[in-house]
Amino acid sequence: FLLNNKNLHLKTAFCVYLVIGINCNIIKPKEVAKLHPLVNIHDLVGALHLPGDAVVSPPDVNHALAVAAAGQGVQILERTGVQQVVVEKGHVTAVETERGSIECEYFVNCAGQWAYELGQASEVKVSVPLHGCEHFYLLTKPLQELLPPNIPVVMDMDGRIYVRPWQGGLLSGGFEKNPKPIFTEGRNQLEIQNMQEDWDHFEPMLSGLLRRMPGLESAEIHQLVNCPESFTPDMRCLMGETPGVTGYYVLAGMNSSGLAFAGGAGKYLAEWMTYGYPTANVWPLDIKRFGNLQSSRTFLRHRVMEVMPLLYELKVPRWDFQTGRQLRTSPLYDRLDTQGARWMEKHGFERPKYFVPAGKDLLSLDQSKTFYKPDWFDIVGAEVKCCKEAVCVIDMSSFTKFELSSSGDQALELLQHLCANDLDVPVGHIVHTGMLNERGGYENDCSVVRLSRNSFFIISPTDQQVHCWSWIKKHMPSDPQLHLEDVSWKYTALNLIGPRAMDVLAELSYVSMTPDHFPSMFCKEMSVGYANGIRVMSMTHTGEPGFMLYIPIEYALHVYNEVMSVGQKYGIRNAGYYALRSLRIEKFFAFWGQDLDAFTTPLECGREFRVKFDKNTDFLGREALMQQRQVGASRRFVMLVLEDHDTELDLWPWWGEPIYRNDHLAGTTTSSAYSYTLERHVCLGFVSPPPGPEGLPTPITPDFINRGDYEVDIAGQRFPAKAKLYPFSSLFTQQKRRKDDLELSNLQGK
Repeated sequence: FLLNNKNLHLKTAFCVYLVIGINCNIIKPKEVAKLHPLVNIHDLVGALHLPGDAVVSPPDVNHALAVAAAGQGVQILERTGVQQVVVEKGHVTAVETERGSIECEYFVNCAGQWAYELGQASEVKVSVPLHGCEHFYLLTKPLQELLPPNIPVVMDMDGRIYVRPWQGGLLSGGFEKNPKPIFTEGRNQLEIQNMQEDWDHFEPMLSGLLRRMPGLESAEIHQLVNCPESFTPDMRCLMGETPGVTGYYVLAGMNSSGLAFAGGAGKYLAEWMTYGYPTANVWPLDIKRFGNLQSSRTFLRHRVMEVMPLLYELKVPRWDFQTGRQLRTSPLYDRLDTQGARWMEKHGFERPKYFVPAGKDLLSLDQSKTFYKPDWFDIVGAEVKCCKEAVCVIDMSSFTKFELSSSGDQALELLQHLCANDLDVPVGHIVHTGMLNERGGYENDCSVVRLSRNSFFIISPTDQQVHCWSWIKKHMPSDPQLHLEDVSWKYTALNLIGPRAMDVLAELSYVSMTPDHFPSMFCKEMSVGYANGIRVMSMTHTGEPGFMLYIPIEYALHVYNEVMSVGQKYGIRNAGYYALRSLRIEKFFAFWGQDLDAFTTPLECGREFRVKFDKNTDFLGREALMQQRQVGASRRFVMLVLEDHDTELDLWPWWGEPIYRNDHLAGTTTSSAYSYTLERHVCLGFVSPPPGPEGLPTPITPDFINRGDYEVDIAGQRFPAKAKLYPFSSLFTQQKRRKDDLELSNLQGK
């Protein structure tokens, strides 16, 4: 990877590669010239060198795998079209081909750029969100001067090109700024043949190649190849079992990295099919992160035109896709937009990041992209301050919302089996709980409200909509009296955060909202303003006082307007998810998908108090947790507060930074934010002790965590940090108050 103006990006990559065990180093331009004499180094500051990387021939790899598979009895039918995948009662049973029917329990759609069409060729259509683009690469004839043996592959991100040796010459391709999507209108009829050359389209990449390797001007061209590739909406591949059909697996959408990903992706998919789960967290690749809403051909066409150039562009923290937006919106979208909301997208849903005050330059804020202190820093700080001192409103309508009901106790029995916490609570109570797998890991982290004896309201993270639905349905008995409904679209969710939230709601409902009359973790159906049937819940997902309001969508605008009108006297303002993130991280709150995953147990993240081992019903993961409690967890979720870190000048932590304990790698961060309360950066992450003599995991103790000297590595610079198993906020708040009182006393004395 040549290093020009992406210094910070490659330094960060260097640190991450070291953590995952990839041998690499940052080298100087002169060393680049020694390794690859054709490279023009005049504008380079260095390069990231991966000496262990290699180049293999795709046809040779395919042939070797086919021969090995045939040796194990696998029959390969070439040039055989699939007509449809047969599904009975939600299970794959057969594949209809041009040569007849093949009975099977499992089917893997690994059809590459044809995977979308193949997904539609099923009795139950399967959504495989990917789209093809033309992809060009140039082949030269053998060069006059022999290339050195083992000459490295060159990736020049600024030039948007990659170059590697090929039969005595070179192969060079790239990812242009203006890609050409294909096959939007109809079925992809290609097999392996290439598409028509387009030298005008390839010219910018050819210019980039000649700038980086001017010696190639005299090289003879063998061929310009136009071979389509498939791309996904988020630049990550698709794998795993589909949510609608048991036994139907997908492995596709490699975003031009199929050969590099093939070994690992194939391994994890084989584990998934054999054991029921992969042996590593692959949620970022799980096809259930998408739903049918991302399957529109128009959406995919527009999105891949943005995705393909992004493969070779600098991606700063908190960047957002610009295409395929406003797909899902709250009823309050236009209202919030006129009040300065800046938007981010999650699972196709628009969510406010922060609100720009009147008079601020909106364009400069939207274009603010940095690894350092962002331009929105003071805006978010003001929102956090309002959450702590007055009252703020955050539109959280994107949350996943299900209702589970039954005629008898079936709904309770199912939740007691799925959830580690005890759901047999009085009507109106809210329970935070994990839905665990057999290994004790989190498949879902949710809040469950008991609406009535046999009815429950389940609230989950936004991107859990497909996964959580699939997990519950997978374990639901076939009982017509048990009903699960996705009601995410039925309710607008407003989060009223702050000490004056109770005053606002009391005025709108004529009901006392004090803790004596409305205890924490409780739900009441109330009238707010003119609207009836509002589910008001005493929780905020931040640790701050306040209430969540789940409002039938037809009342959303009225309730919001009333809240903002009455709230003016209490200093109300809008806030966004950046403020929410800062508040939850300084309170040491873990979020699923960022901090928690299918391999994280409650005992590892300090949530054993949400596991009821003694409840009457046996729950998924109980046996694994009992065993882990006996032998001890080998890692723990910790909160790290950075010291000697200059918020104005130093690089910021975002996530994925290595954590060192006593100068030894101990883990990585999972999320981070600036705490406006502590006036410091806070990182959350997992740390582990070194393995035992035989490489076995070592149980971790509080003493191990408390006695260590910690550092967080941000792009190669280590910053000291204090690590704790509980929130720092109370301690720092007390210290800050004492400091403020002392300063006030001194001022009064003067």
